[in-house]
Amino acid sequence: MTARLLWRPTRLVTAILVTLIMFFPLYWLLITSFKTPAELSSAVPTFWPKKFAWTNYRDIFHAAPFTRYALNTLIQTVGLVVLQLNLGLLAAYAFSKGQFWGRDKWFILVLAALMVPEQVTFVPVYVMMSQLGWLNTFLALIIPHGVSAYSIFLMRQAFKSINNDVIEAAKVDGAGRFRIIYLILVPMALPTVITIIILKVIGSWNSYFWPLIMTNSDNMRVLTVGIAMLKDSFPGQEMMSFHLVMAASVVAIAPIVMLFVFAQKHIVSAMANSTFK
Repeated sequence: MTARLLWRPTRLVTAILVTLIMFFPLYWLLITSFKTPAELSSAVPTFWPKKFAWTNYRDIFHAAPFTRYALNTLIQTVGLVVLQLNLGLLAAYAFSKGQFWGRDKWFILVLAALMVPEQVTFVPVYVMMSQLGWLNTFLALIIPHGVSAYSIFLMRQAFKSINNDVIEAAKVDGAGRFRIIYLILVPMALPTVITIIILKVIGSWNSYFWPLIMTNSDNMRVLTVGIAMLKDSFPGQEMMSFHLVMAASVVAIAPIVMLFVFAQKHIVSAMANSTFK
């Protein structure tokens, strides 16, 4: 009994400590975005701004074409999500409800793509984009990542949990494959679909390596690359732009943080139902 009484406060204290450790970088990012360059260059770090420099958030739009970076990021994210979601739905339907030779073996081959890191394939893909004349365009940012093996896996598992009788009844009513997928299966697997959208939005919004390789002008840079370039805008005097980098980072991560907070229950639900079958 004594052990149980001790375990509860110990577990609570541990949870609080872990939460504080995880959220401290975000806290430091936020307060640093309000500091002045003079306070940042101080030898003694401060855990609260001596004076809130609200102008930091205004200055980031003068230091770089931040609005253009945000628009490019939005276009890339929407394009990737729409393409990956639709191709993933079609592939998941084929692998879960289709009947063709080697269906499960082909699916294992798709899963094998998860083990191939992006850094292994980017050279041949870069050469291909160059030969097609797509470098420094949205096509190079979107098309190479138009299919996601992880999305196919999650949606396949969700579709397999749906009884085939529902599909057969829809076929009797004259529904075609596209109508079955988008009007019947998608609503029934909505938590998984929402989870995929959220994960892909976060992944695309935070992508850095691929946009860095595929773009080389301010007109095509995304937020992550633009913020990195902003850091290097004062060679040898990085502290001169550190407050702007932090302010730009806050603006960049705010949308995806809010998205995750409001949709976390869908992510938990989908992950709980994604066991391999």
